[in-house]
Amino acid sequence: MARVISVEAERFPIAGTFTISRGSKTEAEVISCTISERGHTGRGECVPYKRYGETMDGVREAIEAMRDRIAGGISRSALLEAMPAGAARNAIDCALWDLEAKLSGRPVASSVCAASPRPLETAYTLSLGEPDAMAAQAHANAARPLLKVKIGGDNDIDRIRAVRQAAPGSRLILDANEGWTDDNIVANLAFAAEQGIALIEQPLPAGQDEILRHIAHPVPICADESVHEAKSLASLIGLYDAVNIKLDKSGGLTAALVLRDRARELGFGVMVGCMVGTSLAMAPAVLLAQDADFVDLDGPLLLARDRVPGLVYQGSLVSPPDAALWG
Repeated sequence: MARVISVEAERFPIAGTFTISRGSKTEAEVISCTISERGHTGRGECVPYKRYGETMDGVREAIEAMRDRIAGGISRSALLEAMPAGAARNAIDCALWDLEAKLSGRPVASSVCAASPRPLETAYTLSLGEPDAMAAQAHANAARPLLKVKIGGDNDIDRIRAVRQAAPGSRLILDANEGWTDDNIVANLAFAAEQGIALIEQPLPAGQDEILRHIAHPVPICADESVHEAKSLASLIGLYDAVNIKLDKSGGLTAALVLRDRARELGFGVMVGCMVGTSLAMAPAVLLAQDADFVDLDGPLLLARDRVPGLVYQGSLVSPPDAALWG
């Protein structure tokens, strides 16, 4: 029986406004892909990202263009050759993983996890804003053990100071989203070290980060926009200490597993992150992140409304997905 595919554009409101150095948004725009066969259905979700030239229409069209190949039973390994990395391939790949689990009765975790999956401590993201506003966000979430702080402006030292004072007991990750420059990175890194920052994500624009090879890293530096697939890792040696793996960048769980394992072989720390999406997008990433050094899978916590059923969050602990959701 041929597989049947459906594609849907969906929008989920964000609780308030989510702001990074590149702009703000008030809703999560996602594409969901459903693949059915022999009475079973697999689902995947992706988040098109303008930073990588993706649009909702473009990603939907890219998935639709694979309709015949999917109906013909394309495998996940063949999908890696048939499509480039990105959101469209992610939605299809994750739907295929889910479908395979439903057809076989064997959960995805049994294939990708070394042990039974466990709840993970996720970071909780604070939006970029003026120092006082960010301090208020930090104070409201000071009980969380790990906060991810969006920065990337002229007064980041003031922002870092304000957040640290408001959440003295939390570990902090700084995410500059390519917003620093060669002129301010040394001072910003030094201050981050003074404040006990645990990790700094993508301080400089991808491709404009050669200075990282020649300056001290008093805080470990993590590549985000600079890394998509395993083949890009070798060029990051000497520039970055860790890599942020996101399914929407790598183009699905299949490629992300390869990226994770290769990153470990090369000595990189591993962070598993996300775009702002629903629990359906986070579910496969929770399995990927079982042995990660840092986990940032708080997308549903930033939404005013999530899918039902969704992932179970208890404070900053996110549990592995139930089969009714995915996998």
